[in-house]
Amino acid sequence: MEQRTYFISADLEGAADVTAWCETEKGGDGYEEARLQMSREAAAACEAVLAAGYQVVVRDGHESARNILHGLLPRGAKLMRGWACHPGSMMAGISEKYAGALYVGYHSPAGTDGSPLAHTMDRNEIRWVKINGKLASEFTLNSMYAAQMGVPSVFISGDETICRLAGEEVPQIQTVAVKECRGNSTFNLHPEEACDKIRAGVAEALKRQAPVRELPAEFVLEVSLVRHQTLRAALANPGISQIDTDTVRYTARSPRELNTVLSYIMA
Repeated sequence: MEQRTYFISADLEGAADVTAWCETEKGGDGYEEARLQMSREAAAACEAVLAAGYQVVVRDGHESARNILHGLLPRGAKLMRGWACHPGSMMAGISEKYAGALYVGYHSPAGTDGSPLAHTMDRNEIRWVKINGKLASEFTLNSMYAAQMGVPSVFISGDETICRLAGEEVPQIQTVAVKECRGNSTFNLHPEEACDKIRAGVAEALKRQAPVRELPAEFVLEVSLVRHQTLRAALANPGISQIDTDTVRYTARSPRELNTVLSYIMA
């Protein structure tokens, strides 16, 4: 019998202690400490998967996709680094073979006040993203992409707001909030405690038989853009229409198509 494998999509902005944009950018003040905690939290999730007797693949999903220190992950954990030039983006590499998807270090979406680092996809170009009239986070997009592959989303860690929103979208998901945010400040668990809670949360999530997220028949994408130049360029793509001075719309038939159109808009 083939051993079950789990897919971890890891981001940085939702890791414990990460508070300012400079900490999220290579060479920025605090970046090395932030990538270290991102690596530790991903490692904690991996440890729980491996301890349960399963295999695990981690997809580095932040900025350059070359942030996680592989040597801090436990032996047996595979790491996907660099962008795959694929519409899956932060989920590139996932397929029907995976038993479940986990999300570590995730953050609040653009259009909310849940984090000083709230954004969806591109903070410089996008004010907010909506799908079928509701604000969408990177978790929204990525869990839908996993569901298209028949993969259930079983666990998420990050700031309190994204954990709450993820629980509303996928009620069966196990959540671990490692920080709460107020304005430009964050209230964080101790880094080691955050890892302990992630390890325990993943272990609990793996005991459940989570269903695959239900998907709508169509995906009406609305994106509010910061720059009029980006909007003008987006309109060159078939099917994208302008609905007000800074917002475009597209109706997709699948999460893959949705992600592809988003990549066109941000190009």
